[in-house]
Amino acid sequence: MKTKLYIFLFFLNIFSISIFAQEQKMTAAEIASFKDDVNIVSKKIKTLSTDFIQYKHLDFLSKDIETSGKMIFKEPYLLQWQYKKPYNYSIVFKNGKILINDEGKKSAVDIGNSKIFGRINKLIVGSVSGNMFDDKEFTISYFKVKGQNLAKFIPKDATLKKYIKQIELTFDKEEATVVQVKLLESSDDYTRIVLKNKVINAKIDDSVFSN
Repeated sequence: MKTKLYIFLFFLNIFSISIFAQEQKMTAAEIASFKDDVNIVSKKIKTLSTDFIQYKHLDFLSKDIETSGKMIFKEPYLLQWQYKKPYNYSIVFKNGKILINDEGKKSAVDIGNSKIFGRINKLIVGSVSGNMFDDKEFTISYFKVKGQNLAKFIPKDATLKKYIKQIELTFDKEEATVVQVKLLESSDDYTRIVLKNKVINAKIDDSVFSN
């Protein structure tokens, strides 16, 4: 019996080590180097288009809701999310407004009338470009994970925190660009967006954001 217990504790210990090994905290020097790399790259990004797969996790569902499409960004604040599967739906952030096209049914929300929408817009643009390292807005922690870098942002603003508990950005270590965005809500629900097939600084006309 004791032998079985020792074996169990041994494997439990190995399992625990492997879990913690997945996320290693960066040193101060590594954080400084990582932030410098990201800031240099983000300043060079004038336009960006990328395919994405979005996974919406709801605690009461056994399987995540999966959608996919294309995201297009043009500095400073033009941003479009085009959902193509399983439905056609697009959201454009433009000139202080959110323009929505739900399979031909169009509507608009004025961001200027809502500080929280303004903050969320800034967060989304920042998460795409990687330009989010604001210690006044967030408590930020940095990790190394399987050849990638991970930054976790906890909003300091109490109102924003009601909507978004934490934001996690995963960066490609070589390119220093965002490859995954994870938004954790105040509940146990979260949205995970995986970016792939990125094209940086190709010419994008403003008409793309007309919605």
